Amino acid sequence: MKRYLILLVVLLMPLNAFALTADEIMKKSQEAFFYQAKDFKARIMMKLISKGGQERIRELTMLRKNYGASGGEQKYFMYFYQPADVKDMTFMVYKFPAKDDDRWLFVPAINMVRRIAAQDKSSSFVGSDFTYEDVSGRDIEDDNHTIAKEEKLDTKECYVIKSAPKAQDVDYTYKLSWIDKGSFLPLKEEYYDKKGELYRVFSADEIKDVKGFSTITKRSMINLLSGHRTEVTYVKADYNIGIEDSLFSERFLKQPPKKWID
Repeated sequence: MKRYLILLVVLLMPLNAFALTADEIMKKSQEAFFYQAKDFKARIMMKLISKGGQERIRELTMLRKNYGASGGEQKYFMYFYQPADVKDMTFMVYKFPAKDDDRWLFVPAINMVRRIAAQDKSSSFVGSDFTYEDVSGRDIEDDNHTIAKEEKLDTKECYVIKSAPKAQDVDYTYKLSWIDKGSFLPLKEEYYDKKGELYRVFSADEIKDVKGFSTITKRSMINLLSGHRTEVTYVKADYNIGIEDSLFSERFLKQPPKKWID
């Protein structure tokens, strides 16, 4: 009898009783986009394209390692191969939940490691249309999230989430994210400025399966005000390769081990 009562209660519940909240959707999206597997390595080609069509290429290796539960602490390490003005430059992030991340940049031209201040997280990352915060992600708790609507983007059914910053520490008033209901990857993001006008658009241009993980292997960010855009392509990508903790140190910013950056 008890089993039948439970079944009856379930059948009588509203259809949306098991629906995900906006916060839950964004948490799943963050896990799918930034936290898959224990660690990750990619060889990246970054193409910076001006309004007139002139191109500049940046080639780098990015490594990422998770610490603790999904959504917790992470560390990132990036090494630049080209062009000549950024060759041997390195970038490192210690990402913390619910507090400001620590970021370091080694500039070989002046042989100096520079700490990047928390207020600079919205600044351009090495001249691209991505910000420092775009690279390692933004804390979910920093924004108020609501479900704006549900709609199809191309062939994918998506949640459209509106995220409004709680503090005035970024250069947009809100962001709309199209989150794939299947993979929970962000397929598109629109950023609206202080005047409420669309000025920056992110898109996931290619998604591939890498070791069983749905991975955005090509993405772009367009600045509608300047006409400048940045395209990022993963030439190689791999998960669970056993990245050593020792890599993430200021010592290796100046001389990174070849076994991890090649």
